[in-house]
Amino acid sequence: MSALGTISIKTKDGVYKNYTLSINDDTNEYGQNLKMYEEQTKEQREAKTTKKFIGNGKIFWTDGNINVAEKVEREK
Repeated sequence: MSALGTISIKTKDGVYKNYTLSINDDTNEYGQNLKMYEEQTKEQREAKTTKKFIGNGKIFWTDGNINVAEKVEREK
């Protein structure tokens, strides 16, 4: 069950930085199955620009399900 996710982190200057999480079925030699990269634009992905790698991690608990979150529209 491979999956992709996103996370936004607020920096010290108040700007949000977006990251992509890749969760894999297989683990690496250190038992990790999660990778984190800086988010890329559609143009960067299409141009096959090298991803900026942030770090590795591991999923330490799951109920066996990963659900796609629905986007909530805000009133303006």
